[in-house]
Amino acid sequence: MRDFTLGDFDFALPPELIAQHPAAQRSASRLLDGTRPEPADRIFHELPLLLDAGDLLVFNDTQVVKARLFGEKPTGGKVELLVERVLQDREVVAHMKVSKKPPAGTVLRMQGGFSATLQGRWPDDEGELFRFALSDDPHSLMERHGHVPLPPYIRHGDTAQDVQRYQTVFARRPGAVAAPTAALHFDQALLARLDARGVRRAAVTLHVGAGTFQPVKTENLAQHRMHSEWYELPPATGQAIAEARARGARVVAVGTTTVRTLESWALTGLASGDTRIFITPGFEFQVVDRLVTNFHLPRSTLLMLVSAFAGYDRIMDLYRHAIAQRYRFFSYGDAMLLDRTP
Repeated sequence: MRDFTLGDFDFALPPELIAQHPAAQRSASRLLDGTRPEPADRIFHELPLLLDAGDLLVFNDTQVVKARLFGEKPTGGKVELLVERVLQDREVVAHMKVSKKPPAGTVLRMQGGFSATLQGRWPDDEGELFRFALSDDPHSLMERHGHVPLPPYIRHGDTAQDVQRYQTVFARRPGAVAAPTAALHFDQALLARLDARGVRRAAVTLHVGAGTFQPVKTENLAQHRMHSEWYELPPATGQAIAEARARGARVVAVGTTTVRTLESWALTGLASGDTRIFITPGFEFQVVDRLVTNFHLPRSTLLMLVSAFAGYDRIMDLYRHAIAQRYRFFSYGDAMLLDRTP
């Protein structure tokens, strides 16, 4: 097996192909069908035609929270927090963007009239994140005063459109700071058509963290430290997967976060917990047969994941096709459908 390095996952992307806004309708995005010998250009609402009755679609039902909070230090210096996780007793774990890190005990004055008291680093004294005690319930404060945590490559501030469209139609469990973007293409009409075709559905939860945008900085992939994300796989979903296997149907993951959840469960046997799973070429998939996914950043862990799933050469060919055909990339962009390589 070839030894891959970080440079193998680089590609040149014209900046105008980075989607800044979603398609006018969710299911009107383009869909690159990569399951055939030659790539086929389709529209996302054609997905039911590419699935069989009995196939099991597995979605991530996490809900994006308005996790970006703005405030200032007692000195007047500006602070931006990105809440990564809500703990007990009004405490949160957050990324902190500030010119000079304040000491523990500093009380930040936040926009909206509440306060955030810095408790220290997290999960330990060397951690990259910070623990804060808020003056009220974190979820209600974020809903009232927070902003949609749009990815760094989207250059506009969050709008009312983003509140609606940077969220799946079936989101129900708050906790993510980034959307499971492959699922953004599904609307109620498409779900109804999938039901009518006999395609089954199940859900997992993985609260997507800001680490999903973290660049890989080491040429040797084995030296990369993967970010941690919390997941849960309900008993009903485990049963649905077993039943799909029994009837010879395919398990179709909607998005890389769903893949990470299903394969973490298969590896560990744990139905919930934190995962740092890092999927690179050579990984042996145990659950997922087919994948719906968006197009990912160069040199990213997600590009490595899809290369592991469908084959490195196949993915590079599909990306070249997508760029030549002017597909829209990243969170608000288009999607593709992949089969697992034998």
